[in-house]
Amino acid sequence: MSKVIATNRKAHRDYDIFETVECGIALVGSEVKSIRAGRINLNDSFARVEGNQVTLYNTHISHYAEASYLNVEPVRTRKLLLHKKQIKKIAGQLAQRGFTLIPLKIYFNERGFAKLELALCKGKKIYDKRDDVKRREADLAVRRLLKNRRK
Repeated sequence: MSKVIATNRKAHRDYDIFETVECGIALVGSEVKSIRAGRINLNDSFARVEGNQVTLYNTHISHYAEASYLNVEPVRTRKLLLHKKQIKKIAGQLAQRGFTLIPLKIYFNERGFAKLELALCKGKKIYDKRDDVKRREADLAVRRLLKNRRK
């Protein structure tokens, strides 16, 4: 059973998600303690493939109060841990136009390691967002009718 620490709620609204991949994240000890306390923000975060590694940008991990001088910058680039084959596959997909790497959630797996769910996304247009809202409202209305009909 994995414990989800933080989710990027804007990602599902602003992007069409095509594929997800689980990856590790290189952290310092004080950052791990801060994440366990839930002091992480994934909003506006993104990842890039640079050479033969994937780097995470704009993720804010707050200072851990008890770490004193061992704290690092709250917003710094962090290396994501993926296999070479996975990186090559992602790099090939990113070469197509309009694709972006967005973190969806961060959690601790059964072994206690911090894992990041990374998604290959394409940005939604405003009219796509409106269509999603209309579809959601229509589904809700149908569910209400079916619920009332059963009674």
